[in-house]
Amino acid sequence: MSEDNPHSTSGSSNKGWLDKIVQSFNGEPKNKEDIVEIITDAEQREVIDPQTREMIEGVMGVNEMRVRDIMIPRAQMITINIDESVEEFLPVMLDSAHSRFPVINEDKDHIEGILLAKDLLAYAFIPGKEFHLKDVLRNAVIVPESKRVDVLLKEFRQQRYHMAIVVDEYGGVSGLVTIEDILEIIVGEIEDEHDIEETDADDIRPLNTYTYSVKALTPIEDFNTFFESSYDEEQADTIGGIVLKAFGHMPNTDDEIKIGDLVFKVTNSDKRRILQLKVTLPNSDD
Repeated sequence: MSEDNPHSTSGSSNKGWLDKIVQSFNGEPKNKEDIVEIITDAEQREVIDPQTREMIEGVMGVNEMRVRDIMIPRAQMITINIDESVEEFLPVMLDSAHSRFPVINEDKDHIEGILLAKDLLAYAFIPGKEFHLKDVLRNAVIVPESKRVDVLLKEFRQQRYHMAIVVDEYGGVSGLVTIEDILEIIVGEIEDEHDIEETDADDIRPLNTYTYSVKALTPIEDFNTFFESSYDEEQADTIGGIVLKAFGHMPNTDDEIKIGDLVFKVTNSDKRRILQLKVTLPNSDD
């Protein structure tokens, strides 16, 4: 019998980590705060590891969030125009390294469908085959900003789609959301081979006489001291915050803006934040 159930001699070893957590406490949790306390205590007791705790808290967070909280804003949507040729939109696809692209007509409020990069493969190896973008589009899934994220995740899984266009109460496109955006809430940032890793130890590094690489999280006070500038510390805590405020929207990588005497170029960013900047001083030869 011991061979059929080798763990039967140890009752607790046959229980999952959740059973162990519940077994460690008397009574039942009455609210979210109680659950968080139980999970934190379980981590301290080494019943679960820190990664497991973070995932549990992530799942709990998803249950309370709306699509508007995690969507990629309209200004950051990388789109393709229905009238563009392959030669025109292919560089955009390659540069972004995304696999799905909203296809628009006139502007981002008019979504014609979704282009999957893999759908172009059928044309790549057949010389002379006529290509029309509208022939390979997938239907766009539309969801409201107010939709619960946990409900959307269930729909993503059941209906097997990976991207949805988000609209506001007036029907205008306000952004998009992907299944990856939701999973990152649970498991943390998902990086791939296209993501740029920040390895610089210094917040401010000279590139040449007139240009510097600056981490977006560099405090305003440190930035002002280094560059002898006078950016308002009350407007933002970091130089990335000053740049974001100046743009008025989330900029894309390679976007530039001049603030005072300095030119700021976004050299690394993700869907929600600026990561790295190139700062060019005045009187440069660039």
